[in-house]
Amino acid sequence: MDAHPHQLARMLDELGRVTDEPGRLTRTFLSPAMERANLVVGGWMREAALTVREDETGNLIGRLESPSPGAKTLLMGSHLDTVRNAGRFDGALGVVLPIVALAELKQRGVVLPFHVEILGFSEEEAVRFTGAYIGSKAYTGRLRMADLKLRDARNQTLLDVIEAHAEKRFKPPRPAHRPSNLLGYIEVHIEQGPVLEAKKLAVGVVSTIASQARGRLTFRGKAGHAGTTPMNLRRDALAGAAEFIVFAEAFAGARPPLVTTVGTINVQAGAANVIPGEAVLSLDVRHPNDAICDAALAELVRQAQRTARRRQLQCEWQPTMRHQATPCSTVLTTRLARSVRAVQGKSLTLISGAGHDGVVMASLTSIAMLFVRCRDGLSHHPDEYASPKDLEVALRVVVDFLEKLSADYANEPG
Repeated sequence: MDAHPHQLARMLDELGRVTDEPGRLTRTFLSPAMERANLVVGGWMREAALTVREDETGNLIGRLESPSPGAKTLLMGSHLDTVRNAGRFDGALGVVLPIVALAELKQRGVVLPFHVEILGFSEEEAVRFTGAYIGSKAYTGRLRMADLKLRDARNQTLLDVIEAHAEKRFKPPRPAHRPSNLLGYIEVHIEQGPVLEAKKLAVGVVSTIASQARGRLTFRGKAGHAGTTPMNLRRDALAGAAEFIVFAEAFAGARPPLVTTVGTINVQAGAANVIPGEAVLSLDVRHPNDAICDAALAELVRQAQRTARRRQLQCEWQPTMRHQATPCSTVLTTRLARSVRAVQGKSLTLISGAGHDGVVMASLTSIAMLFVRCRDGLSHHPDEYASPKDLEVALRVVVDFLEKLSADYANEPG
């Protein structure tokens, strides 16, 4: 395998053509495209001398054995599923780049004194099912019966889909490893933001994955005829939702680095000539600090309820996701930053506003993340792009990190 960064870019291009929807990139949990993606990436893993397997939930696992049987294991990876109409770097980069890095070390004759597992998680984006991190939850033993009851658009439960894929009965698995047997988890990911581009740097290291809360707000009023109901007698659910959306934007704008997003809004039984009787919107709140995130969310929900009362509406809040802030390992991040300085000359520390599989993996082992610059900070979009030059820097950083970690590991007592 050619370990040149242009080869890495070509591999990402090839993987980006594996899709469930012709004309745009979409791969969802255990879909036909995900199965093809595992075949493609599994082939690259085998070329790099990894032993490949797939677990019952569709996670792709490539393992490089160390000559030392009692050695610990370093985990590396990300997810292979995508959002709808996705770009080709989000998730996939974190799976493919470590494969190329191990191929490079093999070509140099470097033998690592620890085992390495490269993980291609089957689900992170919560597209097919409303719950995110199905793949990493299964790997870490955090998949619960409540998760298995989630339903997709075809009304299939997660349990139904997994059992059809595995062709046997399924129960949530135990963690794939004991924490004491692990060195940590490293995830390479595009930044999905503009900071590295603004600083004119190819890569940076992550200190913390931000606290995140998500849920649904439902405003209920009274539907009525658009032509016969006077404005002062209306109980317009959509107007109440719109007022709240404007408030949420201004609220977060005055409190950086807090961010709030209303990404979806659905008007029940909507029509051009009907006053909306019900509007359901999503609310996403993020901040590096858990307490501030929780306080901001509470105030936003209170404001939604105040808006509803003033407009003679009802308002209901339903939380759907809560992730605490996830700090990266000081030890691993320091080592990763050392390699960034060796390759790039300067290391920048960033906070990740986006969630990643590292959030779940931190329950099993220590984590570190390397961010790679993406053009215009754009992600979850077909124009998502990381240049071959930046991919080269990231690849060199990971190779340097593995070499230095090998030396550190060999010199550690015991």
